[in-house]
Formats: sequence, C-alpha cells, structure tokens
Amino acid sequence: MTPLSFTSGNLLADRRAEYAEMLFENGDFKAAADLMGEALDLAPDWATGYYRHGEMLAEAGEIAAAVNAWRAVLRLDKEDRLGAALKLELHGALDGLDAVPSAFVETLFDQYAETFDAALVDKLGYRVPQLLESALLRLGRDSFAHAVDLGCGTGLMGERLRSRVSFLEGLDISTEMLKRAEDKQIYDRLERFDLSALAGLTREADLVTAADVFMYLGTLDRLFSVAGASLSPGALLVFSVEHHAGPEAMVLRASRRYAHSEQYLRATLAGAGFEPVLLEKAVIRMDRGASIEGLIVAAERRGAASAIGDAAVVVGRKEQPRAH
Repeated sequence: MTPLSFTSGNLLADRRAEYAEMLFENGDFKAAADLMGEALDLAPDWATGYYRHGEMLAEAGEIAAAVNAWRAVLRLDKEDRLGAALKLELHGALDGLDAVPSAFVETLFDQYAETFDAALVDKLGYRVPQLLESALLRLGRDSFAHAVDLGCGTGLMGERLRSRVSFLEGLDISTEMLKRAEDKQIYDRLERFDLSALAGLTREADLVTAADVFMYLGTLDRLFSVAGASLSPGALLVFSVEHHAGPEAMVLRASRRYAHSEQYLRATLAGAGFEPVLLEKAVIRMDRGASIEGLIVAAERRGAASAIGDAAVVVGRKEQPRAH
C-alpha cells in the first residue's frame, strides 16, 4: 500500500494548513476552514488536506461544503484510508454503509501501533481482555487446545490467554501491530489478515476471541457464519462490542465505530449455530471522559458435543513460528 502523506508536498500550502490548525484549536472554525481552503488551492491533490478541511467546515456549520470535501477525499484515495465514507454516512450523505473500510482500519492501527498499549490501557482504562478472561473462568473454561485471537493487535488479549492455551495464533490487518505482538513472543503463529474477507477458521480451534474488534467490522453476519461453519460443537466464540440500546441492529457513532444491539447479536449468533452462554453489560473503556458501555459475549457452537450445560448460562447480568 502506498504510504499516506500527511503533508501536501507544497511548503506554502503546509504553512497555511499549520495556521489553519492554530485557528481551529482556538475555536475560530470559519477562519480555519477558509485558510485550509487556500492551502488546498495550492495543493489540489492532497487527500488528507481535504479530509481535514471537511472537519473544519463541519465545525463551522458548513455541512454541504464539508460533504464535498470528503467526497474529494474518496476521488483522490479510492481505498479510503482516512475513513471519509464514514464521515459521509454520519452526516447523512451516504446510505447503506455497513462496515468500516478495511484500508482505514489498517492505516489507523499502523499509525497508533507504537503507543497503542499505553494509550489504551493507561489513558482510556481499556479492560476488555480482563473481562473476556473473567467470562471464561466463570464458565469453568480455563484450558484450551487451540485458540485464535481475531484482531490480535499488539497482543493484549494474547497475554491473558497464553498460559491457558496449548497453541495460540493471532490474526490482524495491521503489519505494525503484528510486529509488536511478535516482539512479546506469546503467539505460536501470527498472520496478517483482513477479517472482513475471512473465509474460514481452523477446525481444531476450541476458542476464538475478538477483543474490541467487531466495532470496526460493522455487520457481523458473514463472520459469524464463517465461524459457525468452521468450528466444532463445544467451541467458544468470545468477544466484545459497544452496546447500542435502540431498535436498530447497529449504529455508526461519531467515533467512527459501530455499536451493536443485543437483539441483533442473539439473532445473528443463532443463525450461525451459536448459543450465548454469557451475555452481560460492562464498561469497556473511557472515551473523551465518558464511560463506554459494551457487551461481553461468550457463545458456544451448538451440537451433540456441547461442553457447557444449561447451569452455566449467564445472561443480562451486570505462518510465523513463535520466537523463543
């Protein structure tokens, strides 16, 4: 993938953009947008400039102009590494988008990989790996033969799983995140993979985890179906989502992450052959000073070899070898 440039390549344009940012930070949104527009006159092919211009215009109340700026981003960058399509949907200018663009997810996490652990855990109080581990222990499942960590990132979930799993593999779209996961030497195999294109999982897997991953996928029907077709009866799919309490199956939030409803999860899991054996609300992290409520879900692949009895159900309560 061609690197995304955050500068225009034109010194005068970059200076105007810097001044525009200063005005924006001081709350003068209209002046910032005007000056950013001047920068773009000097650098008309600068995709990231148009994206930022759209944000400035939106804050100035010029929504139609902002929409035009984000459409310019899509013309200049077909892969949509900046997530302009998400901005268009949030402002009612695009219908039918049901997934975050893969290139945007890859770019986002490549960019944040170096500071990801500190930012997420120390600053945002991220606790999904602990919550998923606790769910497994409360279900009496503390040992697994083969686990697949979807969207493994830097390995925060893998750190929780390592002592409980004989063979641990991680999949992630971000090369930079995978490098940091490899440095921790906790995975037996790591592979770069776009989960939106996942066609199957290893039949040997008796645990599949996804910690704070599905909010970047949107619709989950296909992935659940792939998991249901791949896994044996008794295998667990354990994951988190941001919780959406409304009637819609899912909603795109201003954070550009999707939130899912409990009803949608139950119906989609059932259709893929899974039964929720634990589903509960929990605060999963902070975002701009506000608590983000999520759902912690453990779903078992149904079948004759079911490993968890009805008594365990809890609902609604609060190929790279491993380095040695």
